[in-house]
Amino acid sequence: MFYKEALSLLAIAVTLAAFIPYIREIFRGSIKPHIFSWVIWGATTLLIFVAQLQDKGGAGTWPIGVSAGITIGIAYLAYLKRADVTVTRADWVFFIAALSSLPLWYWTSDPVWAVVLLTAIDVIGFGPTVRKAYQFPYSESLQFFALFTLRNVLVMLALENLSVTTLLFPAVMAVMCVFLLVMISYRRRVLAV
Repeated sequence: MFYKEALSLLAIAVTLAAFIPYIREIFRGSIKPHIFSWVIWGATTLLIFVAQLQDKGGAGTWPIGVSAGITIGIAYLAYLKRADVTVTRADWVFFIAALSSLPLWYWTSDPVWAVVLLTAIDVIGFGPTVRKAYQFPYSESLQFFALFTLRNVLVMLALENLSVTTLLFPAVMAVMCVFLLVMISYRRRVLAV
């Protein structure tokens, strides 16, 4: 299991390498995270971490737990810095839907359904950031999403129990990060012309 723990620690290092410059840029004002995307991501990541722990994901869950804590912190920073604080009715719906996964998990006694719902909500939570990054492609960091793609691959390799509950979230998040990388790069090229 040392191999899995080493991969997990490497994934945590990549997580920190992604978040530290991102947080620094928030303080500089060059990155303006959408507050409700980060609130939704923080809540869903925390609940997925708990579900992965219950499904015995082992060391591979550690980076998800670290991400949950930092993500909640970024939501708080977005609020303090008054980044993008526009909150729509749809944002509230997504947040309430994320919280509704708890009773679903309780009633089914199976974390897989909560993870499926939370992963779907997390993808939807990308909506405000996709909209903002499309309009203002320099308001997001390519390095951040590249590192998170790598982090999610490392998480999948570090998982001790491979199941839908443990694999779905990091696999889908890797795909979403690649999507944002491609979209932001494309928009930057288009605007540079």
